[in-house]
Amino acid sequence: MHGIYRVESFEIISSYTLRIRFDDGSEQMIDFQPVLTGELFGPLQDISLFNQVRIDPEVHTLVWPNGSDFEPATLHDWPEVVNDLIAAARQHEQIPA
Repeated sequence: MHGIYRVESFEIISSYTLRIRFDDGSEQMIDFQPVLTGELFGPLQDISLFNQVRIDPEVHTLVWPNGSDFEPATLHDWPEVVNDLIAAARQHEQIPA
């Protein structure tokens, strides 16, 4: 069960990697590259699109111009969920378009 969190700020650290700060004072450093597959997240492999990330003021999570986003709780709990996200991303790679 996820808690309710809000993204307060982020910083681009390197290609596809963000440091994200949450309203509970915690931070996550996330390398998104392993999960950038499929119809929604695949376009974010274009670094210029990825770097257009912003915080949605209504839902307080990271969003991109193509409609990609992650639940704030997923970002907050990234170490616990990343392996499942990578497995799902690999399944998307194997499904023919």
